Amino acid sequence: MKNEKNSFNAYKTITLSISENLPLQEIKEIKSLFGKFQSRDVKCEIKKRELTIFLNSLDLRFLKAEVEKLKRRNTSKQLVNILDGIIIEIEKIRSYGLKGKKRVYVDYNKERKVKKRKIKEVGRNRYYYANNNNFSNLNVSMPTDYENKIICGDSHEVLKNLPDNCVDLIFTSPPYNFGLEYKAHYDANYWGEYFDKLFGVLDECIRVLKFGGRIIIDIQPLFSDYIPTHHIISNFLINKKLIWKGEILWEKHNYNCKYTAWGSWKSPSSPYLKYTWEFLEVFAKGTLEKDGNKDDIDITSEEFKEWVIAKWSIAPERNMEKWGHPAMFPEELALRVIKLFSYKNDVVLDPFNGVGTTTFVAKLLGRKYLGVDISEEYCSKARKRIEGIERKLF
Repeated sequence: MKNEKNSFNAYKTITLSISENLPLQEIKEIKSLFGKFQSRDVKCEIKKRELTIFLNSLDLRFLKAEVEKLKRRNTSKQLVNILDGIIIEIEKIRSYGLKGKKRVYVDYNKERKVKKRKIKEVGRNRYYYANNNNFSNLNVSMPTDYENKIICGDSHEVLKNLPDNCVDLIFTSPPYNFGLEYKAHYDANYWGEYFDKLFGVLDECIRVLKFGGRIIIDIQPLFSDYIPTHHIISNFLINKKLIWKGEILWEKHNYNCKYTAWGSWKSPSSPYLKYTWEFLEVFAKGTLEKDGNKDDIDITSEEFKEWVIAKWSIAPERNMEKWGHPAMFPEELALRVIKLFSYKNDVVLDPFNGVGTTTFVAKLLGRKYLGVDISEEYCSKARKRIEGIERKLF
């Protein structure tokens, strides 16, 4: 395969050998197949015993459907083999971008050109709010007494025992203050008290996070109280001079919401907005780039391309009754966060560990972990999940 350019477009080409001369009718069938697409996206050329396909972008599902229709109408073994070969060769192309339903094969990673981009970035003062921070860039190892541990206690106090800059990734979902039935935690506090306690823990999290480390907080605002928790937390972290790296929408497709609220049905008086997603706020300490060994990267190309699109459709956790916890996030959510934002052997911390989804997935993925929770019952369950992995290993 190679890239070719003409005055109108650029293409990636695929060439298939044909064992014998094709009958005119079969040539027409193949040309008719590709005639269903715009030539600037994809086209074909048949010369002697070669079929060349010129690819720029393609709705592969549509092509497959059309190929199956054509195969059902023809009994020619040679034509069927050629059609199958076309699909196989196209599917071998693993590098492409996505635009709607189409795979884009050429210039999909080409950025829109901005003249004098670097100079303009300097003039705008990129992430100006995080400049002039006092973060040390001297990272240290996690103390062995805290490595791969589940600790029962108040995170604000437990984390004070850790040195600065010893954790690579913090992934957590603090209690939302919705009034849920947690063990050892009252979940309907006065908002001022709630944020004071949360920010005390986050201060310690920032301190122990490595230079270049990431902190990711899964949170949903309490819309009935009109408290934009995700914005309040993000504003706190920005004021602490962390760099906002992005926001991921965790789409849960949870439509079990009422259409009416407080007499607002079909009225502009006070319509209640429905949200089927939660927010993952992503921040970095000191720099957007994280040091690591390339041999410790375990995310695949396909995973990377899918997950950097910051809307993740993942079903909610189904086993909350089994673990006796009212607000678990699913293992898939932790898996994506950990693989996308950390290397193998990194230290992953969850200061609101609950029954241990973060620490469980960190262990599965070959990371070191530290989980802290105030409930001994939850900590015991988190340890049992880890022990289950270890029993399978040994």
